[in-house]
Amino acid sequence: MKRILLSFAFLFSVLIATAQDACLNDVVNTLKVRISLAGYAQVGYTYDDADDGSNTFDIKRVIFMAQGKITDRWLCYFMYSFANTGKILEAYTEYKFLPQLTARIGQFKTMYTIENPMSPCYVELINCYAQSVNYLAGINGSDPLYGSSSGRDMGLLIYGDLFGKLVNYNLALMNGQGINLKDKNNQKDIVGSLMVHPLDWLSVGGSFVKGKGCAVATSTLNPDIQVGENYTRNRWSAGAVIKTKPVDVRTEYLAGKDGHVKSDGYYVTASAHVFPKVDVIASYDYFNKSKVLDDKQTNYVVGLQYWFYPKCRVQAQYTYCNRHIGENSNLLQAQLQVRF
Repeated sequence: MKRILLSFAFLFSVLIATAQDACLNDVVNTLKVRISLAGYAQVGYTYDDADDGSNTFDIKRVIFMAQGKITDRWLCYFMYSFANTGKILEAYTEYKFLPQLTARIGQFKTMYTIENPMSPCYVELINCYAQSVNYLAGINGSDPLYGSSSGRDMGLLIYGDLFGKLVNYNLALMNGQGINLKDKNNQKDIVGSLMVHPLDWLSVGGSFVKGKGCAVATSTLNPDIQVGENYTRNRWSAGAVIKTKPVDVRTEYLAGKDGHVKSDGYYVTASAHVFPKVDVIASYDYFNKSKVLDDKQTNYVVGLQYWFYPKCRVQAQYTYCNRHIGENSNLLQAQLQVRF
């Protein structure tokens, strides 16, 4: 009898252990399906002969991303930057009501211009975005009044595809204050974009921002606007994207109005796929920060990039900066990108 009881006890413990292993495997498999992690780093070297000149190795970006699939329709997303001073870049949740309608709330990219929503992992230029996009979308802090960086804001967005993905739309209500900040006035920015895909290789469309900014600093381009003062901050853009096997082209015209000061810019960036993993890059980038002061600059960029592994590349580029105000300069850059 004792042996029988011991045998039953042993069999019972084995069954419990097997059940626990099965439950653990189910949890692990569920996590694999529901949670996806990713990240990338961009490091490089820069030589710039502007002003007194500089040359330095630098860390441009170290990014971690996590996406959780709560249900088949509901997800959450988180993005954090470890480079320089660490900060939250994106944190939002979204729900897909219909194939044509998804709602998102939180902090995310402002859907203004073609370039701003693009990840730096795929933008061809080491400096990433065009001058006008950097300034008007608030990406690199070059607009002192806005003071924002990374081209992100907090708000509510609805987006989707219409007519069998012929048309893609985005419409958002945003703070208009930039990343990781509460709104400093009672006005909200309305942001919208519309892209039409008439052909497999062609997309055309435009975007706009209509709102009131609250100045976080003074600007020599707009001396009448003081810190803490509300001012008109409107933008619009129109452009096209061409994607073919031999070459990709992206071009866009942008315009903005801050108070009474108008600015505009234009860029065209091309990537020629000369070999399966090698691209030749060329870009023309013009921007006039103030039509009153005629403070304009044109950048001419040429370079190469080699995709040595999926999503991983090494880049080398030369930029000639032609300034209307100030001395012209030369910029040499190299960058290594790794991603998982």
